[in-house]
Amino acid sequence: MTASLSGRVALVTGASRGIGLAIATRLAAAGARVCVTARKPEPLAEAVSLLGGPSVALGVAGRADDPAHQAAAVAATVEAFGPIDILVNNTGINPVFGPLLELDLGAARKIFEVNLLAALGWVQAVYAGDPRPGVVVNVSSVGGRVPPPGISFYGVTKAALEHLTRCLAVELAPHVRVNAVAPAVVKTKFATLLYEGREDEVASAYPLNRLGIPDDVAAAVAFLASDEAAWITGQTLVIDGGVTLTGRGA
Repeated sequence: MTASLSGRVALVTGASRGIGLAIATRLAAAGARVCVTARKPEPLAEAVSLLGGPSVALGVAGRADDPAHQAAAVAATVEAFGPIDILVNNTGINPVFGPLLELDLGAARKIFEVNLLAALGWVQAVYAGDPRPGVVVNVSSVGGRVPPPGISFYGVTKAALEHLTRCLAVELAPHVRVNAVAPAVVKTKFATLLYEGREDEVASAYPLNRLGIPDDVAAAVAFLASDEAAWITGQTLVIDGGVTLTGRGA
């Protein structure tokens, strides 16, 4: 059972579906009030309804890597619920598939901006000036630890995100704890290409013999956001069903 987050205010990016929505749901169930962000207003409105309506949740639409959107989402959250206690950087993209030698550099820059620089931008937007006590959880990937076939640059950005996590943990201590989670393949629309039509085959490489589900990640994030993890910072919790023990990243 997740430790109580009653009275806490959370902001979760990329949270209209999949892992982000599962994280927001878990935090709200533990008592937090939650701002969720994503690009499209309609799915966000549905997410807010699922989370319990405007007394519990707020949706702010925009691009995760847009500083104006970041500032607007933070301001709206503070106005609606008060200062932010928990920031979850969940947004990630990977619009290309193939070898690095064929990677379009324009696409690479966009992946870098959304997966890494946007995460730093959100931290700056929430904790600018004297940092107040809080928690940041970044959503990385086992692809940042073991080279992932076909999505290598995505893995590069996630490896950088884990090091950013460590650097922020040092710079923001003792006021703010900063950790990350690194899932393997989780059954979401984002990861469909990695398992669709061959789920049993892919899952057979995992010692626990199944792929992840969004709530596997959400439970870990909720733990790191809670006081149960009060002496944990600068760490990345791998959530992978054991697959990296086999030397594979997906």
